[in-house]
Amino acid sequence: MPAPHTPGGTPTPGGHGDRSLVLGAMRVGLHVGFAALLAFGVALTVWGTPWTATTWAVLGMSGVLAAVYLAGTLAEKHHAATGRGPDPAPYAHWWLTTVTLLWAGLVLASGAFAWLAFPLFFLHLHLLRPRHAVAAVALLTLTVAASQWWHSGRLEPAMVVGPAVGAVFAVLMGTAYRVLYEDGEIQRRAVEELHSTRTELARSQHEAGALAERARLAGEIHDTVAQGLSSIVLLSRGTARALEAGDPEGAVERLRLVESSASDNLAEVRRFVRGLSSPLLDHVEPTQAGPETTGPLAPSLRRLCASTEQRSAASGRPLQCRFVLEGNPVPLPAAYEATLLRAAQASLANVAAHSQARSAVVSLAFLGEDVTLDVYDDGIGFAPARIGPRADGTGYGLPSLRERVAGLDGSLEVESAPGEGAVVAVRLPLAGGKEKA
Repeated sequence: MPAPHTPGGTPTPGGHGDRSLVLGAMRVGLHVGFAALLAFGVALTVWGTPWTATTWAVLGMSGVLAAVYLAGTLAEKHHAATGRGPDPAPYAHWWLTTVTLLWAGLVLASGAFAWLAFPLFFLHLHLLRPRHAVAAVALLTLTVAASQWWHSGRLEPAMVVGPAVGAVFAVLMGTAYRVLYEDGEIQRRAVEELHSTRTELARSQHEAGALAERARLAGEIHDTVAQGLSSIVLLSRGTARALEAGDPEGAVERLRLVESSASDNLAEVRRFVRGLSSPLLDHVEPTQAGPETTGPLAPSLRRLCASTEQRSAASGRPLQCRFVLEGNPVPLPAAYEATLLRAAQASLANVAAHSQARSAVVSLAFLGEDVTLDVYDDGIGFAPARIGPRADGTGYGLPSLRERVAGLDGSLEVESAPGEGAVVAVRLPLAGGKEKA
Protein backbone atom coordinates (compact mmCIF):
# COMPACT_ATOMS: atom_id res chain seq x y z
CA MET A 1 0.00 0.00 0.00
CA PRO A 2 1.53 3.36 -0.97
CA ALA A 3 1.85 6.19 1.47
CA PRO A 4 -1.39 8.10 2.01
CA HIS A 5 -1.97 10.94 -0.41
CA THR A 6 -4.29 13.13 1.58
CA PRO A 7 -5.09 13.89 5.21
CA GLY A 8 -8.83 13.95 4.73
CA GLY A 9 -9.25 10.44 3.46
CA THR A 10 -10.18 11.93 0.07
CA PRO A 11 -7.47 11.15 -2.43
CA THR A 12 -7.16 12.87 -5.74
CA PRO A 13 -9.61 11.26 -8.13
CA GLY A 14 -7.64 8.69 -10.02
CA GLY A 15 -10.26 6.69 -11.87
CA HIS A 16 -12.36 7.52 -14.87
CA GLY A 17 -16.02 7.22 -15.79
CA ASP A 18 -18.07 5.08 -13.41
CA ARG A 19 -15.20 4.51 -11.00
CA SER A 20 -14.74 8.24 -10.50
CA LEU A 21 -18.44 8.64 -9.78
CA VAL A 22 -18.41 5.80 -7.25
CA LEU A 23 -15.31 7.09 -5.49
CA GLY A 24 -16.66 10.62 -5.45
CA ALA A 25 -19.99 9.47 -3.99
CA MET A 26 -18.21 7.46 -1.30
CA ARG A 27 -16.07 10.44 -0.32
CA VAL A 28 -19.05 12.77 -0.16
CA GLY A 29 -20.98 10.19 1.85
CA LEU A 30 -18.07 9.88 4.29
CA HIS A 31 -17.92 13.64 4.91
CA VAL A 32 -21.68 14.05 5.16
CA GLY A 33 -21.92 11.06 7.51
CA PHE A 34 -19.17 12.42 9.76
CA ALA A 35 -20.82 15.85 9.96
CA ALA A 36 -24.30 14.35 10.59
CA LEU A 37 -23.13 11.97 13.33
CA LEU A 38 -21.13 14.73 15.02
CA ALA A 39 -24.17 17.02 15.00
CA PHE A 40 -26.34 14.15 16.22
CA GLY A 41 -24.01 13.54 19.16
CA VAL A 42 -23.98 17.22 20.08
CA ALA A 43 -27.79 17.39 19.91
CA LEU A 44 -28.26 14.35 22.15
CA THR A 45 -25.76 15.72 24.64
CA VAL A 46 -27.25 19.17 25.10
CA TRP A 47 -30.98 18.44 24.46
CA GLY A 48 -33.02 18.37 27.61
CA THR A 49 -30.03 18.21 29.99
CA PRO A 50 -28.73 20.83 32.37
CA TRP A 51 -25.75 22.82 31.16
CA THR A 52 -22.76 21.65 33.12
CA ALA A 53 -19.00 21.83 32.67
CA THR A 54 -19.22 18.56 30.75
CA THR A 55 -21.72 20.10 28.34
CA TRP A 56 -19.43 23.03 27.65
CA ALA A 57 -16.48 20.66 27.24
CA VAL A 58 -18.45 18.59 24.72
CA LEU A 59 -19.37 21.73 22.75
CA GLY A 60 -15.75 22.91 22.78
CA MET A 61 -14.27 19.57 21.70
CA SER A 62 -16.98 19.16 19.05
CA GLY A 63 -16.13 22.56 17.61
CA VAL A 64 -12.41 21.79 17.60
CA LEU A 65 -13.03 18.37 15.99
CA ALA A 66 -15.22 19.91 13.30
CA ALA A 67 -12.57 22.59 12.60
CA VAL A 68 -9.71 20.08 12.40
CA TYR A 69 -11.66 17.72 10.16
CA LEU A 70 -12.81 20.54 7.87
CA ALA A 71 -9.33 22.06 7.65
CA GLY A 72 -7.82 18.75 6.61
CA THR A 73 -10.41 18.01 3.94
CA LEU A 74 -10.30 21.55 2.50
CA ALA A 75 -6.48 21.54 2.38
CA GLU A 76 -6.52 18.20 0.56
CA LYS A 77 -9.20 19.32 -1.89
CA HIS A 78 -7.40 22.57 -2.69
CA HIS A 79 -4.08 20.84 -3.26
CA ALA A 80 -5.65 18.09 -5.37
CA ALA A 81 -7.59 20.55 -7.53
CA THR A 82 -4.90 23.20 -8.07
CA GLY A 83 -1.58 21.55 -7.19
CA ARG A 84 -0.67 24.67 -5.26
CA GLY A 85 0.05 25.13 -1.60
CA PRO A 86 1.73 22.73 0.82
CA ASP A 87 1.19 19.03 0.24
CA PRO A 88 -0.97 17.75 3.16
CA ALA A 89 0.14 14.11 2.70
CA PRO A 90 3.10 14.25 5.17
CA TYR A 91 0.70 15.44 7.91
CA ALA A 92 -2.02 12.82 7.28
CA HIS A 93 -1.15 10.59 10.26
CA TRP A 94 -0.90 13.54 12.65
CA TRP A 95 -4.25 14.79 11.42
CA LEU A 96 -5.82 11.34 11.88
CA THR A 97 -4.35 11.02 15.38
CA THR A 98 -5.77 14.42 16.38
CA VAL A 99 -9.23 13.56 15.05
CA THR A 100 -9.20 10.19 16.82
CA LEU A 101 -8.09 11.64 20.18
CA LEU A 102 -10.75 14.36 20.03
CA TRP A 103 -13.36 11.68 19.28
CA ALA A 104 -12.09 9.58 22.21
CA GLY A 105 -12.52 12.59 24.49
CA LEU A 106 -16.08 13.11 23.26
CA VAL A 107 -16.92 9.42 23.74
CA LEU A 108 -15.56 9.61 27.28
CA ALA A 109 -17.84 12.59 27.94
CA SER A 110 -20.96 11.26 26.20
CA GLY A 111 -21.93 7.89 24.73
CA ALA A 112 -23.89 9.74 22.01
CA PHE A 113 -20.65 10.13 20.03
CA ALA A 114 -20.01 6.38 19.79
CA TRP A 115 -21.63 6.22 16.35
CA LEU A 116 -18.98 8.59 15.04
CA ALA A 117 -16.64 5.60 15.08
CA PHE A 118 -18.02 4.33 11.76
CA PRO A 119 -16.64 7.15 9.53
CA LEU A 120 -13.45 6.94 11.58
CA PHE A 121 -13.18 3.27 10.57
CA PHE A 122 -12.99 4.32 6.91
CA LEU A 123 -10.46 7.05 7.59
CA HIS A 124 -8.12 4.59 9.30
CA LEU A 125 -8.63 1.98 6.58
CA HIS A 126 -7.69 4.48 3.90
CA LEU A 127 -4.81 6.32 5.53
CA LEU A 128 -3.06 3.42 7.29
CA ARG A 129 -1.49 0.27 5.96
CA PRO A 130 -3.91 -2.70 5.99
CA ARG A 131 -2.41 -4.40 9.05
CA HIS A 132 -2.27 -1.19 11.09
CA ALA A 133 -5.72 -0.15 9.87
CA VAL A 134 -7.35 -3.41 11.03
CA ALA A 135 -5.68 -3.07 14.43
CA ALA A 136 -6.91 0.52 14.72
CA VAL A 137 -10.46 -0.52 13.76
CA ALA A 138 -10.38 -3.23 16.45
CA LEU A 139 -9.18 -0.71 19.03
CA LEU A 140 -11.93 1.75 18.04
CA THR A 141 -14.50 -1.05 18.33
CA LEU A 142 -13.32 -1.87 21.84
CA THR A 143 -13.46 1.84 22.70
CA VAL A 144 -17.10 2.03 21.55
CA ALA A 145 -18.05 -1.04 23.56
CA ALA A 146 -16.20 0.28 26.61
CA SER A 147 -17.93 3.66 26.37
CA GLN A 148 -21.33 1.98 26.20
CA TRP A 149 -20.52 -0.03 29.35
CA TRP A 150 -19.06 3.06 31.07
CA HIS A 151 -22.10 5.28 30.51
CA SER A 152 -24.79 2.62 31.06
CA GLY A 153 -23.14 0.82 33.94
CA ARG A 154 -23.78 -2.59 32.39
CA LEU A 155 -22.46 -4.61 29.46
CA GLU A 156 -24.99 -6.25 27.14
CA PRO A 157 -24.27 -8.43 24.05
CA ALA A 158 -25.68 -5.79 21.70
CA MET A 159 -23.11 -3.31 22.98
CA VAL A 160 -20.35 -5.57 21.59
CA VAL A 161 -22.05 -7.23 18.61
CA GLY A 162 -23.28 -3.96 17.08
CA PRO A 163 -19.89 -2.21 16.94
CA ALA A 164 -18.21 -5.48 15.86
CA VAL A 165 -20.61 -5.94 12.92
CA GLY A 166 -20.07 -2.30 11.97
CA ALA A 167 -16.31 -2.80 12.11
CA VAL A 168 -16.46 -5.89 9.86
CA PHE A 169 -18.71 -4.04 7.42
CA ALA A 170 -16.32 -1.07 7.43
CA VAL A 171 -13.32 -3.33 6.73
CA LEU A 172 -15.11 -4.92 3.79
CA MET A 173 -16.22 -1.57 2.38
CA GLY A 174 -12.80 -0.04 3.02
CA THR A 175 -11.17 -2.90 1.13
CA ALA A 176 -13.53 -2.40 -1.79
CA TYR A 177 -12.82 1.33 -1.74
CA ARG A 178 -9.06 0.67 -1.68
CA VAL A 179 -9.35 -1.68 -4.68
CA LEU A 180 -11.37 0.89 -6.61
CA TYR A 181 -8.97 3.65 -5.67
CA GLU A 182 -5.85 1.70 -6.64
CA ASP A 183 -7.47 0.56 -9.87
CA GLY A 184 -8.36 4.16 -10.60
CA GLU A 185 -4.76 5.19 -9.95
CA ILE A 186 -3.54 2.52 -12.37
CA GLN A 187 -5.96 3.76 -15.00
CA ARG A 188 -4.95 7.35 -14.42
CA ARG A 189 -1.27 6.51 -14.87
CA ALA A 190 -2.13 4.44 -17.94
CA VAL A 191 -4.02 7.39 -19.43
CA GLU A 192 -1.12 9.72 -18.67
CA GLU A 193 1.33 7.28 -20.26
CA LEU A 194 -0.96 6.90 -23.26
CA HIS A 195 -1.22 10.66 -23.60
CA SER A 196 2.57 10.97 -23.31
CA THR A 197 3.04 8.21 -25.87
CA ARG A 198 0.58 9.80 -28.27
CA THR A 199 2.30 13.15 -27.84
CA GLU A 200 5.69 11.58 -28.52
CA LEU A 201 4.27 9.68 -31.50
CA ALA A 202 2.76 12.87 -32.88
CA ARG A 203 6.10 14.63 -32.44
CA SER A 204 7.94 11.79 -34.15
CA GLN A 205 5.43 11.74 -36.98
CA HIS A 206 5.76 15.49 -37.33
CA GLU A 207 9.55 15.21 -37.50
CA ALA A 208 9.32 12.31 -39.96
CA GLY A 209 6.87 14.31 -42.06
CA ALA A 210 9.17 17.33 -41.93
CA LEU A 211 12.14 15.21 -43.04
CA ALA A 212 10.10 13.65 -45.82
CA GLU A 213 8.93 17.09 -46.91
CA ARG A 214 12.53 18.36 -46.88
CA ALA A 215 13.56 15.42 -49.04
CA ARG A 216 10.68 16.11 -51.41
CA LEU A 217 11.54 19.79 -51.58
CA ALA A 218 15.19 18.95 -52.22
CA GLY A 219 14.17 16.69 -55.12
CA GLU A 220 11.79 19.27 -56.57
CA ILE A 221 14.35 22.06 -56.30
CA HIS A 222 16.97 19.87 -57.93
CA ASP A 223 14.62 18.92 -60.77
CA THR A 224 13.44 22.49 -61.39
CA VAL A 225 15.55 25.38 -60.11
CA ALA A 226 18.95 23.67 -60.08
CA GLN A 227 18.59 22.22 -63.59
CA GLY A 228 17.20 25.48 -64.92
CA LEU A 229 20.08 27.47 -63.46
CA SER A 230 22.54 24.93 -64.86
CA SER A 231 21.00 25.38 -68.30
CA ILE A 232 21.19 29.16 -67.97
CA VAL A 233 24.86 28.92 -67.00
CA LEU A 234 25.66 26.82 -70.10
CA LEU A 235 23.72 29.20 -72.34
CA SER A 236 25.48 32.20 -70.80
CA ARG A 237 28.84 30.65 -71.54
CA GLY A 238 27.71 30.03 -75.13
CA THR A 239 26.63 33.66 -75.34
CA ALA A 240 30.04 34.82 -74.11
CA ARG A 241 31.81 32.66 -76.70
CA ALA A 242 29.55 34.01 -79.46
CA LEU A 243 30.36 37.59 -78.47
CA GLU A 244 34.07 36.82 -78.35
CA ALA A 245 33.82 35.28 -81.82
CA GLY A 246 32.07 38.37 -83.20
CA ASP A 247 28.71 36.63 -83.70
CA PRO A 248 26.12 39.05 -82.29
CA GLU A 249 23.22 37.23 -83.94
CA GLY A 250 24.22 33.97 -82.26
CA ALA A 251 24.61 35.81 -78.95
CA VAL A 252 21.13 37.33 -79.30
CA GLU A 253 19.67 33.90 -80.07
CA ARG A 254 21.33 32.46 -77.00
CA LEU A 255 20.10 35.34 -74.85
CA ARG A 256 16.57 34.60 -76.06
CA LEU A 257 17.08 31.01 -74.94
CA VAL A 258 18.34 32.27 -71.58
CA GLU A 259 15.20 34.36 -71.23
CA SER A 260 13.01 31.43 -72.26
CA SER A 261 14.75 29.08 -69.86
CA ALA A 262 14.48 31.59 -67.01
CA SER A 263 10.75 32.14 -67.73
CA ASP A 264 10.08 28.40 -67.85
CA ASN A 265 11.85 27.84 -64.57
CA LEU A 266 10.14 30.81 -62.96
CA ALA A 267 6.81 29.21 -63.91
CA GLU A 268 8.08 25.91 -62.48
CA VAL A 269 8.95 27.57 -59.18
CA ARG A 270 5.66 29.41 -58.91
CA ARG A 271 3.62 26.31 -59.57
CA PHE A 272 5.87 24.31 -57.30
CA VAL A 273 5.20 26.80 -54.47
CA ARG A 274 1.47 26.49 -55.11
CA GLY A 275 1.76 22.69 -55.15
CA LEU A 276 0.64 22.34 -58.77
CA SER A 277 2.01 20.13 -61.53
CA SER A 278 4.81 21.01 -63.89
CA PRO A 279 3.92 23.60 -66.58
CA LEU A 280 5.35 21.16 -69.10
CA LEU A 281 2.34 18.97 -68.26
CA ASP A 282 -0.21 21.61 -69.24
CA HIS A 283 -2.85 19.87 -71.34
CA VAL A 284 -2.72 20.39 -75.09
CA GLU A 285 -5.44 20.09 -77.68
CA PRO A 286 -5.68 16.70 -79.43
CA THR A 287 -5.21 18.37 -82.80
CA GLN A 288 -1.83 19.65 -81.61
CA ALA A 289 -0.66 16.50 -79.94
CA GLY A 290 -1.80 14.01 -82.54
CA PRO A 291 -3.66 10.74 -82.07
CA GLU A 292 -0.81 9.11 -80.15
CA THR A 293 -1.05 11.38 -77.07
CA THR A 294 -1.59 9.88 -73.64
CA GLY A 295 -2.64 13.25 -72.22
CA PRO A 296 -0.03 15.98 -71.58
CA LEU A 297 2.89 13.57 -71.00
CA ALA A 298 3.77 12.51 -74.57
CA PRO A 299 3.80 16.03 -76.08
CA SER A 300 5.60 17.29 -72.98
CA LEU A 301 8.37 14.74 -73.48
CA ARG A 302 8.53 15.65 -77.17
CA ARG A 303 8.86 19.36 -76.30
CA LEU A 304 11.47 18.49 -73.66
CA CYS A 305 13.58 16.69 -76.26
CA ALA A 306 13.30 19.64 -78.64
CA SER A 307 14.24 22.21 -76.01
CA THR A 308 17.15 20.06 -74.80
CA GLU A 309 18.46 19.78 -78.34
CA GLN A 310 18.06 23.52 -78.91
CA ARG A 311 19.79 24.56 -75.69
CA SER A 312 22.59 22.07 -76.13
CA ALA A 313 23.29 23.50 -79.55
CA ALA A 314 23.21 27.05 -78.15
CA SER A 315 25.65 26.12 -75.40
CA GLY A 316 28.15 24.77 -77.90
CA ARG A 317 27.55 21.08 -77.17
CA PRO A 318 25.32 19.79 -80.00
CA LEU A 319 23.04 16.92 -78.93
CA GLN A 320 20.45 15.18 -81.04
CA CYS A 321 17.50 14.23 -78.84
CA ARG A 322 14.64 12.06 -80.11
CA PHE A 323 11.36 10.98 -78.53
CA VAL A 324 9.83 7.56 -79.23
CA LEU A 325 6.38 6.32 -78.16
CA GLU A 326 5.71 2.56 -78.12
CA GLY A 327 2.61 0.47 -77.41
CA ASN A 328 -1.02 1.50 -76.99
CA PRO A 329 -1.22 4.62 -74.80
CA VAL A 330 -3.59 4.68 -71.81
CA PRO A 331 -4.46 7.58 -69.49
CA LEU A 332 -2.01 7.93 -66.60
CA PRO A 333 -2.51 9.42 -63.12
CA ALA A 334 -1.05 12.86 -62.54
CA ALA A 335 1.54 11.43 -60.12
CA TYR A 336 2.77 9.02 -62.82
CA GLU A 337 3.01 11.74 -65.45
CA ALA A 338 4.88 14.07 -63.09
CA THR A 339 7.32 11.32 -62.06
CA LEU A 340 8.06 10.21 -65.63
CA LEU A 341 8.53 13.81 -66.74
CA ARG A 342 10.90 14.48 -63.83
CA ALA A 343 12.80 11.32 -64.73
CA ALA A 344 13.24 12.53 -68.31
CA GLN A 345 14.21 16.05 -67.18
CA ALA A 346 16.81 14.81 -64.70
CA SER A 347 18.26 12.27 -67.12
CA LEU A 348 18.53 14.70 -70.04
CA ALA A 349 20.01 17.37 -67.76
CA ASN A 350 22.74 14.92 -66.76
CA VAL A 351 23.27 13.94 -70.40
CA ALA A 352 23.64 17.56 -71.48
CA ALA A 353 25.89 18.52 -68.58
CA HIS A 354 28.16 15.50 -68.17
CA SER A 355 27.91 12.80 -70.83
CA GLN A 356 29.47 14.57 -73.87
CA ALA A 357 26.97 12.54 -75.89
CA ARG A 358 26.09 13.18 -79.53
CA SER A 359 22.60 11.70 -79.32
CA ALA A 360 19.98 10.74 -76.80
CA VAL A 361 16.68 8.88 -77.06
CA VAL A 362 13.69 9.20 -74.73
CA SER A 363 11.37 6.20 -75.05
CA LEU A 364 7.90 6.00 -73.47
CA ALA A 365 6.40 2.51 -73.71
CA PHE A 366 3.10 0.95 -72.60
CA LEU A 367 3.69 -2.76 -71.97
CA GLY A 368 0.39 -4.16 -70.80
CA GLU A 369 0.70 -4.03 -67.01
CA ASP A 370 3.53 -1.48 -66.91
CA VAL A 371 4.53 1.85 -68.33
CA THR A 372 8.25 2.44 -68.86
CA LEU A 373 10.48 5.38 -69.61
CA ASP A 374 14.00 4.78 -70.94
CA VAL A 375 16.54 7.54 -71.52
CA TYR A 376 19.56 6.42 -73.55
CA ASP A 377 22.68 8.36 -74.51
CA ASP A 378 25.91 7.46 -76.33
CA GLY A 379 28.17 9.51 -74.07
CA ILE A 380 31.26 8.69 -72.04
CA GLY A 381 29.27 6.80 -69.39
CA PHE A 382 30.01 6.53 -65.67
CA ALA A 383 30.18 4.08 -62.76
CA PRO A 384 26.63 3.69 -61.31
CA ALA A 385 28.10 2.63 -57.94
CA ARG A 386 29.43 6.17 -57.49
CA ILE A 387 25.99 7.78 -57.78
CA GLY A 388 25.01 9.78 -54.71
CA PRO A 389 25.06 13.20 -53.04
CA ARG A 390 28.37 14.99 -53.08
CA ALA A 391 29.89 17.64 -50.83
CA ASP A 392 29.33 20.37 -53.42
CA GLY A 393 25.56 19.86 -53.26
CA THR A 394 25.28 17.89 -56.52
CA GLY A 395 24.41 14.25 -57.07
CA TYR A 396 20.88 14.39 -55.61
CA GLY A 397 19.05 13.85 -58.91
CA LEU A 398 19.01 10.08 -59.30
CA PRO A 399 18.66 9.25 -55.55
CA SER A 400 15.72 11.66 -55.32
CA LEU A 401 14.20 10.19 -58.47
CA ARG A 402 14.64 6.67 -57.10
CA GLU A 403 12.68 7.61 -53.95
CA ARG A 404 9.93 9.21 -56.00
CA VAL A 405 9.60 6.09 -58.19
CA ALA A 406 9.67 3.77 -55.17
CA GLY A 407 6.80 5.77 -53.66
CA LEU A 408 4.68 4.66 -56.64
CA ASP A 409 5.70 0.99 -56.25
CA GLY A 410 7.91 1.29 -59.30
CA SER A 411 11.58 0.62 -60.02
CA LEU A 412 14.49 2.61 -61.41
CA GLU A 413 17.57 1.03 -62.94
CA VAL A 414 20.74 2.69 -64.18
CA GLU A 415 22.99 0.85 -66.62
CA SER A 416 26.29 2.41 -67.58
CA ALA A 417 30.02 1.90 -67.72
CA PRO A 418 32.89 4.23 -68.60
CA GLY A 419 32.96 4.72 -72.38
CA GLU A 420 29.71 2.85 -73.04
CA GLY A 421 27.00 5.47 -72.65
CA ALA A 422 24.13 5.15 -70.15
CA VAL A 423 20.52 4.04 -69.83
CA VAL A 424 18.11 5.21 -67.14
CA ALA A 425 15.05 2.92 -67.03
CA VAL A 426 11.91 3.67 -65.03
CA ARG A 427 9.09 1.14 -64.67
CA LEU A 428 5.71 1.86 -63.05
CA PRO A 429 2.84 -0.63 -62.59
CA LEU A 430 -0.30 0.41 -64.40
CA ALA A 431 -2.57 -1.49 -62.00
CA GLY A 432 -1.17 0.45 -59.02
CA GLY A 433 -1.42 3.62 -61.03
CA LYS A 434 -5.12 3.16 -61.61
CA GLU A 435 -5.66 2.68 -57.87
CA LYS A 436 -3.70 5.86 -57.15
CA ALA A 437 -5.51 7.86 -59.80
